[in-house]
Parts: sequence; structure tokens; C-alpha cells
Amino acid sequence: MFKKILIANRGEIACRVIKSARKMGIATVAVYSDADRDAVHVEMADEAVHIGPAAASESYLVADKIIAACKQTGAEAVHPGYGFLSERASFCEALEKQGIIFIGPKPKAIIAMGDKIESKKFANKAKVNTVPGFLDVITDPAHAERIAGEIGYPVMIKASAGGGGKGMRIAWNKSEVRDGFERATSEARNSFGDERVFIEKFIVDPRHIEIQVLADGFGNCIYLGERECSVQRRNQKVVEEAPSPFLDEATRKAMGEQAVALAKAVDYQSAGTVEFIVDKDRNFYFLEMNTRLQVEHPVTELVTGIDLVEQMIHVAAGEKLAIKQADVKLNGWAVESRLYAEDPYRNFLPSIGRLTRYRPPAEGPVGKAIIRNDTGVTEGSEISMFYDPMVAKLCTWAPTRLEAIDAMADALDTFVVDGIEHNIPFLAALMQHPRWREGRLSTGFIAEEFPEGFKPISPSPEDRDILASIALAVELVRKERLDRLSDRLRPHTGKMRTEWEVRIKDDYVPITIAKCAARPPVKIELSIRGGDVITIRSDWRPGDAVWNGYVNERPVKAQLRPVLNGMRIDWKGMSIIAHAMQKHVAALEKLMPVKIPPDTSKLLLCPMPGLIISINVTKGQEVKAGETLAIVEAMKMENVLRADRDLTVSAINASEGDSLAVDAVIMEFI
Repeated sequence: MFKKILIANRGEIACRVIKSARKMGIATVAVYSDADRDAVHVEMADEAVHIGPAAASESYLVADKIIAACKQTGAEAVHPGYGFLSERASFCEALEKQGIIFIGPKPKAIIAMGDKIESKKFANKAKVNTVPGFLDVITDPAHAERIAGEIGYPVMIKASAGGGGKGMRIAWNKSEVRDGFERATSEARNSFGDERVFIEKFIVDPRHIEIQVLADGFGNCIYLGERECSVQRRNQKVVEEAPSPFLDEATRKAMGEQAVALAKAVDYQSAGTVEFIVDKDRNFYFLEMNTRLQVEHPVTELVTGIDLVEQMIHVAAGEKLAIKQADVKLNGWAVESRLYAEDPYRNFLPSIGRLTRYRPPAEGPVGKAIIRNDTGVTEGSEISMFYDPMVAKLCTWAPTRLEAIDAMADALDTFVVDGIEHNIPFLAALMQHPRWREGRLSTGFIAEEFPEGFKPISPSPEDRDILASIALAVELVRKERLDRLSDRLRPHTGKMRTEWEVRIKDDYVPITIAKCAARPPVKIELSIRGGDVITIRSDWRPGDAVWNGYVNERPVKAQLRPVLNGMRIDWKGMSIIAHAMQKHVAALEKLMPVKIPPDTSKLLLCPMPGLIISINVTKGQEVKAGETLAIVEAMKMENVLRADRDLTVSAINASEGDSLAVDAVIMEFI
């Protein structure tokens, strides 16, 4: 077994590998760029080596620097994690020449499966089901249009070297093929240095289900069940689960056996994933094979009890698999939510900045469930523009699917992140969505259920009353504490007011207090709109980020953030501003004028921190609704900014190559 390994990666996956290596008694070496000097993975590892500037192309993607770090520290093997150099055969070969072991498959398998065009040809030879399509390189837009017409719409244009949703476009008609081809090739060139694309039939309403395989160097290969990865946005996975609520045992076995057959055909050695798309009749088709550890591997670990990183290390050390297919049992259900630094209320645009507060839920058993949080950040960490915006992977396990989902909902409600925008509200809303809870999924789920983008969920009348009662309970605790301050000129002698109102948007919720014990632990009896008396109980104290208590015996966990004269409450995907006030104050507030926000309808604002790739119009030009105005690149994804109506450009305030902050004015209109 190895004595020391180097992790050629960063963030949560580097931390994840370090944990397994530490459990096995193996020393670890971290590498870091300028941007990651103070990163968590650097602190966790036994040693750390600086490898260059912030840009990945000058640090994490430079194989020579990784090899030099191995020689400097005496690391015998390299675990690549995912992304960066994890699926680059040339990196494996360079390590081999230096006598350093690559903890992953051999170059032959990476080459065979790493190219999406060649992998499909290989799958055909291995008698694995494949999607109809054109597997040769598409040379230009005209060629793409001709091939798409022959295959039949809709089609998927995909980068041959792609991954992570980059370099992929769906075209539903001829007019969309040309633009899709140009965007896919551009993203592929920028992300992978390889602009080749191919076209295949797009399966309508498919499910994205993948099989985890594990193989050694002695011809042994097993599959560890499946993961359902259908909840995607822009072809990027958002929520995953294991097992799939859709597969029956016969389909699971057939998919697993085909995945094993493909892995054996390329002499695969290590953990790998064979991805399939599955139609409504459970027909499945090979999509691609990821010759590395998957981002979503924790859900498989939770339902099988098998540490995949540990198994990868054993295989790389030349050991046989100690697990046989008959040993693999799927126990319970696991769900993973990817927490991204992106603004769900602004079409999921990337967000960067420092984590001024980062309080994940405690890991370990919670009732019947288990909480796991794979992360590479801590409070004070910076989310950089240079790398993937994923902050953490929150996972829950429970005996049943609905119990795992409910555990996830509670965990998200207590996951406090400040300093950046993030997608926790969206993830929390998903956990309440009937279609998700029923398992009626497809890769179009998010686009179909949120066609206008994600908007703040409006609370139902029942939920609004719960939020109003929490707001009032918090205000009463705050007032009780103020009344007990030792520096008051005199103690409070006035009688507790019983008539209150809580404003949520334009709605004033009248509340009458029957009994009040506002010193924690709180117990308040109140009536909303003259209804039955309900009881509020909580041990919340001023300064706590999470309100944990009961509203009429219903358990509630909600996040609180102070705002001027009130509070923001985040709960189950809802985010509301609440102002609790005495009845006579509410009467006066209703007379106050409403502040009107500034008009930005004649401005094109940069929706995210990013780089201007192109300005597609000129000053004085008349543009029609839907025309491209500019293209902004953020975190290697190109975002096309289009006119929402007919306009005339009056001024252009940015140029190609400019780096802009969010809401910077790109151009003005008349």
C-alpha cells in the first residue's frame, strides 16, 4: 500500500480524498494555486505545494507542476479527483514515465471512453445500446444542418471532449442548429481545447440514470447499482439520488451488466461511471463513460456502504477487489443536493465573494436519517471566479425515499450561507415539489416546472400564518431582552401589548396574544385573525441564525436574517420579509408613501461578474426582440444576452475583453 499520495485537485473533492486516505493511514499532499493559498484542502493535508497562479491553465492543469510536486514530496501516487487532469491520458502516461501511480484507469480506457465520438463506436462493438446519431466530426454549420435534418429533430449537439454540461446544445429546428453549433464549438474550444462536436438524436423526456462500476487489474468488475441524475439545469446535474425511483430490478440488472461489459471491453481498472438515458418505456441508451470518480458518488456510498475512494486506492496499489457482485446490496435511499454559488432569482447567474457566514447542518445521525456534507470551504473562504461555483454537496440517507427527501428539506432549512448568492432556496423548493416527491422525473424537469425561471415561492395562507407567528415570537424575545438590559435608565413598567400586526409584503396579519413567556425557552399562545389559539415554542435566542421550534406542535426550522425594522425568514424555499409591530404602529405605517425603485428598462446590465466575449450591436442600431446584444462568459459558460423587446442602441459602455461586475451597464437604449 502507498505511504503517501498527492491529490491533484482542489475544493471539496480534494478534502474528500484526504478523508479516505487518512482513514487508511496514508499521508497526503495537497497542491494549491495563488487563489487557494488559504483553502481548506491545503490545511487538511499533511503537506502542501504551491503550483502557480490562480488560473487553472497555469496551475491545476499543468501536468509538469503536479509531477514536480510529487518528486518534491516523495508522493508515490496521484489521485486526480474529477475535472482538471482526471481524464487526460497524457497525464497518466507522464506519471508512468516517472514511476508515479495514477489512481484511476489506464490510459487505454481513458482514450477509448474519453472521446464521446470514439466511445460510442466502441460501445456499439461491445453491443451496448446507443442513441442513433452521426458519430463523425461535424465540420461546419451547414454540415450540422444537413446531418440534423437526416437524423430528425430534435437533436443534441455535443462537444466530443465535453463534460459538465459544457459544449452542449439542443436544436428543435433548422434555425437553432447553426447557433447551437457555434455556441457548442466555442464553449468546447474554451473549456477543453477541442472544438469537435457530434450530433445525435435527442430523446424526448428522458431520464439520466448512471451505473457505478468498480474494476481491478485482474479482470474482476462489478456494478454498484444506479444513480438517478435527471434533475438537471442546462445539462448540469443539480440533485441526484440512489437508487432510481423509476427502475425495476430487471432493468437495473440489464443496465448493470451492459456497464460491466463495456468496462471489461476497455480493460477498465478503478471506479468509473457508465451513463445512460432512459425513455418512458425503460429503454436505455449509452450516453458516455466517465473514467473517474463522479461528483455524485456519495449517494452510492451511502446506499452500499462502500468507500469508492478507498477502493480506487486499493486497485491502484495492485490489489484485487475484495467485493463480489453478490455482496452488493442497496440499503435505504440517499439524496444529494449540489449547493452552488449562483443566484436562483437571476436565472442562476454565478456569484462570487467571501463566505461571511457558513454554518452547514451537523453531520451524522438525525433521527432515522444520516446527514453528510462534502465541502471544501469554511467561514471566511472566498468563492473565486476562476473555478467551478460548487460550494458543497449536501447528502441525506434514510430508510425510504420520502424520509430521505424530508431529511434533506430540514437540512437545507438549517444550512446558513451568507456573503454570496446561492441556490439553497431553489433546492429547498425542489424538496417540496410534488413531481419530485412522486419521482416523476425527466431531464427537462426544471425547464418544464420553472419555465420563467425560479421565482420566490409565495406562502400559502397557512404558511403565511406560520411565518407571521415566528416573526412575532422573535420580536417579543427581542423586546423582552431589551427590557432586561442593565443599562436601561429605568425598568420597563408598561403592560405587554396584546394586539399586533405582522406585515408580509402588502398583507398585514393581525395577531392577538393570549399568554406570553418570551424569555427562552419561549412559550407563546396567540390567535391569528381571531381564530383558534395556537402555541409557539422555541429555544431561539437573539443572534441565532436558525429558528428551531414548534408552531402548534408542527416542527419548524427557518433561517433568520435581520433587515431594517424587521427580519428575513427563509423556509422551505420561501423567502419573505416580515415586520412585526404593535397595532397602532401598523395603522400609521399604512399611511406611509411607497418608495418606487429606479427604472432600468433602458439599460442592459451585466447579469453576473464576467468577461465580455462579444458586443454584437453598434451604437444607433435598431434591434428586434430576441436578437443577441452581447455574450458574457462566466466560469467557462457563455451567456447570451438578448433584447427582450424592439430597441435602439443609444450608447455602448463596454468593449470586448472587459471584465465587468454584476449590474455594470453594458449598453443603453432609447
